[in-house]
Amino acid sequence: MDVDDLVQILAVDPLQLDPAPPWSPRMRGAIERLGATPKPCVACGAPARATRVVAIPGYGRRWIDRCRDHLIATTQRHGPPVAVGELLAVLEDAAHEARGELTIITDPLAVTARPQTGGNTRACWLQR
Repeated sequence: MDVDDLVQILAVDPLQLDPAPPWSPRMRGAIERLGATPKPCVACGAPARATRVVAIPGYGRRWIDRCRDHLIATTQRHGPPVAVGELLAVLEDAAHEARGELTIITDPLAVTARPQTGGNTRACWLQR
């Protein structure tokens, strides 16, 4: 996501963002910024869980501190590298070759018994 989109989605005035150093801080800078007393999210004021430095034209380098929800909302997600239909066909072929039964669950919340490592992830079981 480019900087202009990020600032627009977060609805933040670049002048209200903390100035960042002229160098690119690595993990240590983020840890110090989000340490025991994390900075507030620039969008909602909740404790920030992620931070980064962006160069905003006309404003210079600024810190963008985001809470979990605003980090997720401003992180670009890409779909699978192949179409879902192709992926399912590969899984079905693998189950057939293994002489097993394949159960694909696309809505784990609808399943009464979720895998222990589950959560809100897609799951695939191969039963022999």
